[in-house]
Amino acid sequence: METKICELELKVLYEISRLIGQVLNLDQALETILGILSESLSMKRATVTLKDDETGHLIICASHGLSPTEKKRGVYRQDEGVTGLIFQTAEPFVVPDISREPLFLNKTRSRRIEKDRISFLGVPIKLQAAPIGVLSVDRLFGDEVSFEEDIRFLSIVATLVAQFVSINRQVKAREESLRKENISLRAELSERYGHFFMVARSRSMAGVQEMIKKVAPSKASVLLLGESGTGKTLIARIIHELSNRAKLPFVKVNCTSLPENLLESELFGYEKGAFTGASRAKIGRIEEAVGGTIFLDEIGELSLALQAKLLRFLQEREFERLGGTRTIKVDARIIAATNRDLSKAVTEGLFREDLYYRLNVFPIQVPPLRERAEDIPFLLEHFIEKISREYGRRFRITPQAMEVLTLYDWPGNVREMENLIERLAILVDGNEMDLRDFPPHMHSRERLSPLEGSDSLSRLEEMEKKEVVAALERNRWIQSRAARELGLTLRQMGYRIKKFGLDDLLDKRRRRSAGMRERQ
Repeated sequence: METKICELELKVLYEISRLIGQVLNLDQALETILGILSESLSMKRATVTLKDDETGHLIICASHGLSPTEKKRGVYRQDEGVTGLIFQTAEPFVVPDISREPLFLNKTRSRRIEKDRISFLGVPIKLQAAPIGVLSVDRLFGDEVSFEEDIRFLSIVATLVAQFVSINRQVKAREESLRKENISLRAELSERYGHFFMVARSRSMAGVQEMIKKVAPSKASVLLLGESGTGKTLIARIIHELSNRAKLPFVKVNCTSLPENLLESELFGYEKGAFTGASRAKIGRIEEAVGGTIFLDEIGELSLALQAKLLRFLQEREFERLGGTRTIKVDARIIAATNRDLSKAVTEGLFREDLYYRLNVFPIQVPPLRERAEDIPFLLEHFIEKISREYGRRFRITPQAMEVLTLYDWPGNVREMENLIERLAILVDGNEMDLRDFPPHMHSRERLSPLEGSDSLSRLEEMEKKEVVAALERNRWIQSRAARELGLTLRQMGYRIKKFGLDDLLDKRRRRSAGMRERQ
């Protein structure tokens, strides 16, 4: 008899352990466990009652042998009935005959005692020694098995149930953490995306925004062209977030950050034994981006050998890891960026022509900051507000400094501007950023007076050109005022502007000054 019971118990525990894969659907898994107890042993009704974190009540979350209505009635206070007693004491409890136990409330009204006596057994469900619920069963009264054996076995089952609950809660907590992190990242991206275009007033950036919206939903490869610091990485991220791949990985690789031999293994991965020190296989960044987007920054710096391997991936969406022979297929969108003139690199034999055409399916030219002067004051204000929040101080730029910064060419583009504002926030003693706080090269007279084509001018003409440019600068590039200051007629001033080739410079400075006046 004892052997037979042990065999039954082992069978039940084995069947329960096989349900671990259903732990994400906790209620259904617990219902199945109770069903196994009923089918394998002499247990008619069974319930799993767990503490509700919001109300503190004990609520039946899984049952066997109860109708939905009866199950719904199973709500107990922690100090109520046998269930509450088991929960509070964290000790098993046996009711040999429920008809003679005043603590047994029969709240579910599922038990109608007729000629047979019904025994009720309950054990606590504990996590880290603290009760989280109660496992209870009804058993037809019989002498063939002792209550001690029943309690021993039910306690083992309760331990398994506790592990199911624990795993389920950990998974849900992880999901909630990831959900909040995702919301946070999306909010951050949304904020950065919004500011990236909200502060833009130029027609060229409006064009970039329109191209992003058009290409994002497609599968096309994108080539971002432009100087360093113009925001190409952010644009790549925006394209990914606006695509149907947004919930999948966005993987960034800087093609200048590693030497060629390491970059190949970084991109495509390697097999165990591929080289000295390769003690195990490693997937590459392209495999990490499966289903999502891989952003290859500074792609113009790739060696010709790596260009050939990348070309094959673009054509076939397949590759082999370093040292491997197995072909791996990966669906990942390619977005590349470079500050080089790739068409010129093709002509010089430094970049493969076929790869260039594969990448250049949808090129987006990101304009440098000097070509969208009307955006400069708005970007400065944006970075001032951002640094003010971070440092807890309200900074401002003086009008004189704002004028100089608006006329500055910003060779490092938006990245240079952001770094400058943060540096000044550290250096200045008060809240005001003035002209004296900026590096000398940003407001030197020589920078504002370029002498293009000066080789063809005499020294006297060079001096005259400098005076004309200086007068225009002092008068905010208003031609009539500069002419008046120099004692020239408007016609004479126009002649000198044409003679010295200042038309483009005058037009550029006018736009910047106009943008600054509108901002003020």
